[in-house]
Amino acid sequence: MSTILVTGGTGTLGSHVTERLRAEGHEVRVLSRKSRPYAVDLRTGAGLDRALAGVDTVVHCASSPAGGDEEAARNLIAGARRAGVGHLVYISIVGVDRVPYSYYRSKLAVERLVEESGLGWTTLRATQFHELVVSVLGVLAKTPAVMVLPAGLSDQPVEVREVAGRLAELAAGAPAGRVPDMAGPQVLALPELARAYLRATGRSRKLLSLPLAGRTYRAFRSGGHLAPDRAVGTVTFEEYLRKRFGRA
Repeated sequence: MSTILVTGGTGTLGSHVTERLRAEGHEVRVLSRKSRPYAVDLRTGAGLDRALAGVDTVVHCASSPAGGDEEAARNLIAGARRAGVGHLVYISIVGVDRVPYSYYRSKLAVERLVEESGLGWTTLRATQFHELVVSVLGVLAKTPAVMVLPAGLSDQPVEVREVAGRLAELAAGAPAGRVPDMAGPQVLALPELARAYLRATGRSRKLLSLPLAGRTYRAFRSGGHLAPDRAVGTVTFEEYLRKRFGRA
């Protein structure tokens, strides 16, 4: 079995990728800013060479909407070249080339860095995880009585464990370039998602849809972040809610 390094290996996705790869018999190194013995800040690259020594494959899950992804990717790619890594697997987001959102632009820029790295590479784009949708709905539900939603939006959430399984499969294989996107089983309008969340958490709110302005909103509203033709996930949002909250 190979030696695989998972960046962001303690995060929502990376922890499941790590678990899956170890269950399949791979030696896995978990890289994050605080996880020893490979506590590395990719934005500086300090300690990266030691973490990459002897590694066959890197699964790059570390990411932050706060910024720094491109700098981190440059450092990781340079280190991987020095270490002779044979395969770099990157997880991106469906719609990074269609939605002019700053975080999506950064993810697209990293995709291009990976493609031009000179390494063997594989990139998978996925839709939003159930956890993120619940986090956003939780913020929107904080106001009493009324839950204000951006009008006309839908989402297609996917189960993080299913994405982790796909990444583990790709990491164990040969470089494949850009592979088909991975999306959840249902495209649901935001009010549908909100009502399911409210039922699962035992709350009552009146839903109010409010139109927004701007290119990013229009791109989301037109479904730039969706992949209905790649609805390969099997766990529905309500199934996720039932498992997390005990009811849906």
